[in-house]
Amino acid sequence: MKDIKLLIAVSIVAIVWGTTFLGIRVAVETIPGWFVAGIRQFLAGIIMLIILLSKKELKWIGWKNLSYQLIFASLMLIMANGLTTVAEESLSSSLAALISATSPILVFLGSIFIGLQKFSFRGLIGVLMCFCGVLFIFWDGLQELANPEFRTGIILLFCAITGWASGTIFTKKMNIQSKNISLNLFYQFIFAGIVQIIFAFIFSENYNFGNWSTKSISAMLYLAIFGSVITFFSFHYALTKISPIQVSILSYFNTIIAIILGWLVLDEQISSKFIVATILIILGVFIINYKPEMLRKIVKN
Repeated sequence: MKDIKLLIAVSIVAIVWGTTFLGIRVAVETIPGWFVAGIRQFLAGIIMLIILLSKKELKWIGWKNLSYQLIFASLMLIMANGLTTVAEESLSSSLAALISATSPILVFLGSIFIGLQKFSFRGLIGVLMCFCGVLFIFWDGLQELANPEFRTGIILLFCAITGWASGTIFTKKMNIQSKNISLNLFYQFIFAGIVQIIFAFIFSENYNFGNWSTKSISAMLYLAIFGSVITFFSFHYALTKISPIQVSILSYFNTIIAIILGWLVLDEQISSKFIVATILIILGVFIINYKPEMLRKIVKN
């Protein structure tokens, strides 16, 4: 029997997270990245608090579960989401999306390292294809790495996808199950939001609140409601039903949607080599993770 909730969850993750790269790029036009990330997560935490109070489900989760949630929040929200947001201050949304699409490679390699998955020759081919895709990204733009801001953005983005892959693997390795995803998300969002706002005041050189545009603030609110609350709830639910590899392949759709939106809305330049890089990376990730039953599990779980 089909799990309609799972189908809805993976659809939300696939589509909505693709729009967040555009949302972040618009938000950081006038708002420092750490403020965008911190306020986004803190507002998401407040929304979850209201939901929990309305359902009378707010309660202490215990120190052991709290430690799991703080680790997950540190990897997925502070490190992955926060660093991606800061990176987009100097990178286009399409480039950020494309580099982020390599995260399943790290999930694959990390899963092999800790014994969750076996290495294969097909996997090696996929890794090499993704590596070639990354080379195509910088084929004509190596000189851009001489720009300190661009170089820093690239480094932050690779740190971000490392955090994302680590959080995905951690969740499945620890076999974390929860009967109340909303409760866990509340602790994650509040913790991440407070930490990121502290980072914002420490690391932001100019945070003149009067310069924050309505467009950037609206984008930040969209990220809080749709990019955090709705999509992270869907992501957590999906991880309880299918493998981290299956969840991570949703980045195929995230990437394509993000690149198209960046081109349509922000007039970001998409070169022929960028298109080749996109094809190589997506095919590489697909080759690594493809199994005949892969999609059937999502549809029939």
